[in-house]
Amino acid sequence: MTATQAQLDPSHGQLLVKTGVAGRASKMGHRLTIVMDRWAAAVTWNGTQPAAVELTVEVDSLRVLQGEGGMTPLTAPEKALIRANALKCLDSSKHPLIRFTSTDIAPTDHGYRLTGELEIHGRTRQHVITVEVAEDGGSWRVSGDTQVRHSDFGVRRYSMLMGAMQVADEVTVSFAGTAADVPEPA
Repeated sequence: MTATQAQLDPSHGQLLVKTGVAGRASKMGHRLTIVMDRWAAAVTWNGTQPAAVELTVEVDSLRVLQGEGGMTPLTAPEKALIRANALKCLDSSKHPLIRFTSTDIAPTDHGYRLTGELEIHGRTRQHVITVEVAEDGGSWRVSGDTQVRHSDFGVRRYSMLMGAMQVADEVTVSFAGTAADVPEPA
């Protein structure tokens, strides 16, 4: 069988990061929704089965969409400050990319289980992502989410009030989109 490749980018869907708030003063903080505006994924197909997935995300493309909770709604200047602090914590000038490369893909009842290596902040760890796939009139809807911990990758969590309010260690990364270049079953 001949391997084919499908390319995905922000025109196919949205890659989001959702944060929580921890610490004694956590009620004062915002739970953020952040979008990554520049990313690319390559899916290599062996017949009708995915054989490999590679995702690359540009760290400095992060943009704060919204904040839930907190004492007051987020303003545009606050969103810009949060972005600057996040880029500093991620050390984006030294580590400009986040990468996931699959090492194994196994079918599940509603999609696939991707096992691979996730690299953030210059550290690589084994990671598993489960995605759901559904046919949608000639294209495929793909969605999934996974949890990532700052501490696993040596990323300093932003904090204030002498640590009484800080970004929670675990964040949720989610994707939802549509792919049209998926091979049809034989």
